[in-house]
Amino acid sequence: MSKNDPRIRPIGERKNLVKLSDFATVHPPVAGFKAWFEDLPDILGSRELKDLVHAWKTAKKEGRMVGVAVGAHVIKVGLSPLLIDLMKRGFIGHFATNGATGIHDYEFALQGETSEDVLENLGDGSFGFWQETFEGVNGLLPEAARKGQGFGEALGEAILSNDLPHKEHSIFAEASRLGIPATIHVAFGCDIVHMDPNLDAAALGTVTHNDFKKLCKSVAALDHGLWLNIGSAVLMPEVFLKAVSLARNLGKLGDEFMTANLDMIRQYRAMANVVERPSKRGIHLTGQHEILLPLIHQALISD
Repeated sequence: MSKNDPRIRPIGERKNLVKLSDFATVHPPVAGFKAWFEDLPDILGSRELKDLVHAWKTAKKEGRMVGVAVGAHVIKVGLSPLLIDLMKRGFIGHFATNGATGIHDYEFALQGETSEDVLENLGDGSFGFWQETFEGVNGLLPEAARKGQGFGEALGEAILSNDLPHKEHSIFAEASRLGIPATIHVAFGCDIVHMDPNLDAAALGTVTHNDFKKLCKSVAALDHGLWLNIGSAVLMPEVFLKAVSLARNLGKLGDEFMTANLDMIRQYRAMANVVERPSKRGIHLTGQHEILLPLIHQALISD
């Protein structure tokens, strides 16, 4: 290795901050929860929370599209099991996210943990340079591009075909098994795998663009459905807005659907591009993902 080559280390040497043991537990319907939930005051946030759950249940019952877009933090706080359970129960018709989520999902499936200490590793330049992540994520791109696949589809198939030790905890593997579109929308330079000297950037561009086309197809089917943005401040709201415009340009989407943004704070792009601009009804719920999503999950499955 020359002095100009990057130092790429085995991932087994890395200290991780999040492990499978930290994940949320998927509980069955809790006795009495539905009555408790419906008795929340019909005022402000609790009314909007109940409206969201009602719209989500109605969309599932009527076979309408429900799309869930998330930021990587949602996965890092241990919520994959709840999202997987909602997919299995038919509450999610499209899962969309950014490149970082795909990396965390892959690392969970590979080694049961993820999320390095950025501050600790940034000083010596080791942050992000992990051999197995580079090889596993970037290695699938050329063949996926040749086959006309999207990034998310290819990632889920790779996790399953390689029989990774913790594949049952992968959102993308489960989406692949269920035949649910799961798309990854990449901003070049944002993800650690973009530092890989062997990255096929053309293939990455192809597969993430294939995923954008898949997302546009799902957004075009949103009539009387629901689109949720959970914990993405910029990327997924921007991608969603372009998909809405494209669908309307082709005459395939009106404004008869609901949107919702769930995040710890109100962010401009999520509020404008998800809540205010696209649909007749948009709501925002402020709260920690690790509290809001388990609450919503239980409300959805309780009858």
